[in-house]
Amino acid sequence: MIPVLNRPFLEHIIAYLKNYQVEEIVLAVSYLPEVIQQYFSGDTSCGVRLTYAVESSPLGTAGAVKNAERYLDSTFIVLNGDIFTGLNLADMLALHRQKRAKATISLTWVDNPSAFGVVETDSEGRVLRFVEKPPPDQATSHWINAGIYILEPDVLKHVPADSFHMFERGLFPRLLELGEPVYGYPFNDYWLDMGMADKYLQLSSDLLQSVARSALIGDFGRDEVRCDRGVSIHRSVVIVGPVVIGGGCQIGQGVRIIGPAVLGPDCRIAGAARIERAVLWRGVEVAAGAVLDGCVAGNDARIDGNNQAVSGFCLDLSEKAR
Repeated sequence: MIPVLNRPFLEHIIAYLKNYQVEEIVLAVSYLPEVIQQYFSGDTSCGVRLTYAVESSPLGTAGAVKNAERYLDSTFIVLNGDIFTGLNLADMLALHRQKRAKATISLTWVDNPSAFGVVETDSEGRVLRFVEKPPPDQATSHWINAGIYILEPDVLKHVPADSFHMFERGLFPRLLELGEPVYGYPFNDYWLDMGMADKYLQLSSDLLQSVARSALIGDFGRDEVRCDRGVSIHRSVVIVGPVVIGGGCQIGQGVRIIGPAVLGPDCRIAGAARIERAVLWRGVEVAAGAVLDGCVAGNDARIDGNNQAVSGFCLDLSEKAR
């Protein structure tokens, strides 16, 4: 539910799936499921039918899907909840069917695979083995697990019910042991795991600069500024796009906003403050003279005039900011 250009990240993913004519989505949820259910109770789900598989305690990547098994009666797609990608799902599904695979794993290339799980394949794309976080001088491949899978329902029989179980270290290695056809799908489209503050900022920047594209909001013009309703901007304010400004924002005299930047709804920016390459969530108050550069300000954060927050760390995402 983290806001990406003032819309929940999950809403971007639902729009991406809808683009491929996906009509039914099962959300495997554990932490605060009611927050997601409340948000998507209206028409914000883009016309897709949502079903919830709620975990009383975290079950891991494969365990969560096992918990949703009763809804899965044909070939299905699994996406990690923190991945933004431009992967062509139709093309990946075509490969899965052509190879008669039980599991197809998306693969993306990285320069340094030592922080990831490396996937080795043969010349036909069949997965040979998985190597978890190899040292840089021992990596046999730069293709890593990109967190998007196409699976056949019967693979879930190898996942124990009501138990913590992972795809990466549990189900997939087990399928290889059994000789089941597991294939890799290498792709070069946009891919980003936005689970860290610097990557979250990068995603916002990439979307604003059309390096990546969201089916929910479309492309941005090079210097475009998008404002929601009820925004008050002093005539002396300088805004250099791309910038998104949420509804109800008040921007005072002499403020400079240099994109790529995002202001959430109901932010108040006082005189001569400067905001550059930053993301502000809902209700942030920035005092006169403050500088926010390359950072994130959480909901209802208060930034005083002596603050100069820079270089990509999460600012004020503590209890008081929530």
